[in-house]
Amino acid sequence: MRQRTLRVEQLGRVEYSAALEIQKQTERAVLTGSQADTLLLLEHPHTLTLGRRAAQNGIIAPETILRERNVTVFETNRGGKVTYHGLGQIVGYPIINLSPDREDVHRYVRDLEAVLIRTMQDFNIEAFRIEGLTGVHTSRGKVAAIGVHIARWVTTHGFALNVNTDLSYFNLIIACEGEAVTSIKEILGREVEMGAVEDRIAERFAEVFGMDMNGHEKAQKAQNMESALVSIS
Repeated sequence: MRQRTLRVEQLGRVEYSAALEIQKQTERAVLTGSQADTLLLLEHPHTLTLGRRAAQNGIIAPETILRERNVTVFETNRGGKVTYHGLGQIVGYPIINLSPDREDVHRYVRDLEAVLIRTMQDFNIEAFRIEGLTGVHTSRGKVAAIGVHIARWVTTHGFALNVNTDLSYFNLIIACEGEAVTSIKEILGREVEMGAVEDRIAERFAEVFGMDMNGHEKAQKAQNMESALVSIS
């Protein structure tokens, strides 16, 4: 079977609503074969997202606190419960076609965990899975969350890796069964350059999924999309 190509787009900071629209457009392009399997890497402003399994009491901060801290809330169709996205966190949205040779949801999630575990090893951090839980963990707590959606074997949503994240925002929610959360910065005791982590994620993703990388694209797509959304509204 011919090796697939992975298109990597590093989009910078993107509003969550704009990122959803980018995902939808990319999903259509990947499904029709007009675009290669794509990995979107970006950062969101402070956002709480509610997955399909989110409980009504998953957000424990009152609306006044959310407004004071400039946090927006979105309901999504991804798996999982409530998750925080924000500054200093790398969000990855793999939009790839799992058909015909990787049609296994459980395997896909485990592969995402493998990508992040290998990325952490690149920064000399020991990370691991915990049986029965989803995501990537360390001895200091959970460092990455995963929540995916798959339709016609094309994936959307994905993972969030805490790099230089302000972990106090996780106090606004009941995250991951109440498990402690951590970040690369907290473990290493220093900030890490986000672009360097994104590069390692992209390389490890191509490795785990057996793809050739088609170069990193620091795309203007996100900015163009946000401009389009503003002009429409």
